[in-house]
Amino acid sequence: MLIRAGYDISFSNEAPVPMMAMLSVHPSRHRDLRTPHRITTDKNVPLYDYVDGFGNVCTRVTVPEGGLTLSCDFTVEDSGLPDRYVPDAIQHAVEDLPDDALVYLMGSRYCETDRLSDTAWGLFGGVEPGWKRVQAIVEFTHNHIEFGYHHARPTKTAWDAHQEGLGVCRDYAHLAITLCRCMNIPARYCTGYLGDIGIPRSDAVMDFSAWFDVYLSGEWHTFDARHNTPRIGRILMARGRDATDAALTTQFGGATLERFDVHADEVQAVG
Repeated sequence: MLIRAGYDISFSNEAPVPMMAMLSVHPSRHRDLRTPHRITTDKNVPLYDYVDGFGNVCTRVTVPEGGLTLSCDFTVEDSGLPDRYVPDAIQHAVEDLPDDALVYLMGSRYCETDRLSDTAWGLFGGVEPGWKRVQAIVEFTHNHIEFGYHHARPTKTAWDAHQEGLGVCRDYAHLAITLCRCMNIPARYCTGYLGDIGIPRSDAVMDFSAWFDVYLSGEWHTFDARHNTPRIGRILMARGRDATDAALTTQFGGATLERFDVHADEVQAVG
């Protein structure tokens, strides 16, 4: 299947503001692109890409005085299959994990393993390790948090989401990631496109989505605590320890978000 995706994101500001954006498709999906993927701007400003330590494409730009619009529109091929279901996937002993998975056991900016360790073991210590334990964490998180865009704030952590029981998709991901790490399951934060493909179309305005991966049976598996059901058509943009490593934009000065339009829809091949 083909998915057409992209965005128009505008900022206003009174003075030049350096910015870092993670708004490109992740390199793991580059071979699936069927049209060029380019970030364009409404003003003649230079853009510079580099790859960070987590393998994400980062774009550096200075938003000029008066503001800037970043835009992208591309088509990507997708399998059309839902997230994999592997109920016999096993949990590894910590000593058997690969070195590069260990960082995803550690506490991080939004994932306070120290504050939620006792809670995690009390809730999930008796659940069979592996897929069943992760699914139990996903179901708990899905049921524990009430979704609402008005519940969002940039400082909210996994601990806050657990205490308040309110949040958006990144809060679901942060809480589930933290609980997994507390149970010695490597978990990493993911962000990208997730359109209403294979499900009834929502009336809500589309946003980018957050989900997470866990390391079981020698590979990474996708889970989504916000939706708690396998979904079709995820297009990964960035991943890392938490939203700090995969922030859509990081600005070094005052810039106000004025427009935020995102799309991801199945389209038919031409010809």
